[in-house]
Amino acid sequence: MVSKGMENVIKILKESQASAERERIKETRTNIERALSFKVPKDVKCERLEVRGVPAEWITTPDVEKKNVILYLHGGGYVCGSINTHRDLVARISRVSNARILIINYRLAPENEFPAALDDAITTYQWLLDVEEITPDNLIIAGDSAGGGLAIASLVYLRDKGIALPAAAICLSPWTDLELTGESFKINLNADPLITPENLTFDARLYLGNTDYKNPLASPLYANLQGLPPLFIQVGTSEMIFDDSVRLAERAKKVGVDVELDIWPDMIHAFQLFAKFAPEGRQAIDRIGLFAKKFLK
Repeated sequence: MVSKGMENVIKILKESQASAERERIKETRTNIERALSFKVPKDVKCERLEVRGVPAEWITTPDVEKKNVILYLHGGGYVCGSINTHRDLVARISRVSNARILIINYRLAPENEFPAALDDAITTYQWLLDVEEITPDNLIIAGDSAGGGLAIASLVYLRDKGIALPAAAICLSPWTDLELTGESFKINLNADPLITPENLTFDARLYLGNTDYKNPLASPLYANLQGLPPLFIQVGTSEMIFDDSVRLAERAKKVGVDVELDIWPDMIHAFQLFAKFAPEGRQAIDRIGLFAKKFLK
């Protein structure tokens, strides 16, 4: 049994650690917002709304088919990222897919641990079916990084609950294994400048809390993937979580899921976000559009 004095020391140290974490999260969110909040062209229509308590935005480009919708879940390790940081990427996907896109600000950790993000994604998907009356055949769910993993987790949840699945899913550099067991986690340690082992470990801990790291609705790599709709998975070989995509594709194919794995040599994590500056990002987004158009007619 420790003394009263040591109890006070432990309390102070824990409070100091919590304060440092809060400052780190605040700084990370600020930096991401500053770095990725690009202006979109004037012909892009952005309409803010709230979907059953979830902040959202319709992003529409000219010539879209109104009946065709993509629900987009942004990346950011479940801790940061927003509509603002992904508006440019989403507008580009709208343009090449001829679809309206609904992007949401799902609740973030550590203020809201698992399964808050999943709950918000499911709430929004159900709203699209019930209120907007979008038919599943005209709907795709998509996301990048954490949002890509969240898209797969959403499919698993919807299937298990007997809710109609969308026509397809698009996953860009999806984070599907929060336990970080892939070999690429070590191999690409110094090749991917966007993410670090420390950040991934930090984000996973904040999002999961006391949840098992292999919970299939948090780490969908460990889920039963049978019966999911066609998947488009796009990833770069320099990514620390490259194996999250490769293993997901392999496991999905084994149970009969139609999977298109689009591998980009030497590309870093979520490279599509930088389409404004790099042709590889724009070319990759063109491929996303080709896939989407196969299902959104």
